[in-house]
Amino acid sequence: MITFERVGKRYPNGRVALENVSLHIAAGEMAFLTGRSGAGKSTVLRLIALLERPSRGVVLVNGQNTGTLASRRIPAFRRQIGVVFQDHRLLPDRPVFDNVALPLAVAGVALREIDRRVRASLDQVGLLGKERLLPGELSVGEQQRVGIARAVVSKPPLLIADEPTGNLDPTLALEVMRVFKRFQEVGVTVVVATHDLHLAQEFAQTQIVLEDGRVQGTPEAPLPTLQAAP
Repeated sequence: MITFERVGKRYPNGRVALENVSLHIAAGEMAFLTGRSGAGKSTVLRLIALLERPSRGVVLVNGQNTGTLASRRIPAFRRQIGVVFQDHRLLPDRPVFDNVALPLAVAGVALREIDRRVRASLDQVGLLGKERLLPGELSVGEQQRVGIARAVVSKPPLLIADEPTGNLDPTLALEVMRVFKRFQEVGVTVVVATHDLHLAQEFAQTQIVLEDGRVQGTPEAPLPTLQAAP
């Protein structure tokens, strides 16, 4: 599903975010990127979602080399990836239904299909019945689950999350991770960037440790070896 081969990323300001990173995440796997702030976790996710391109090396996502993808094909590429942010990024003046429906509306999906998919997504995260509430009327944990419902409403095969539990207490963090786990159990590939090692140890099938832009080996997660992309 995801392969990095000797990937480097240098930003225009000269900062080197990744250096010689090689890793592989198999389809249907639940993988965690761990490491201190600034280690390169978010940059890995941005490269997967094609929000950035690598400065060197190869990034393959579902067999597609993101470094050579034509600009006109980027929107279609991104539709296969659900993205969950730490700060939810919900529209505060629109109800839950509209927030979850946004990706489908942008893609031009028929209204009847939007209604069906939104309700199904909210049901999957335990929020069916709250579709007419505004985000401010929900708890922080519920807001994060709305963000997850929006990320999966298009039924993407890949779900990535950047510090999705960073603002949550331990109980809510476990609740959110169990939601991710349910999606992984039905075949969705899940990649989570987090600094919470306890969550990684409990939920990760693969743990990739980053330090100063490089992949490190640990007793729990040996240095990954590059495998052929599917």
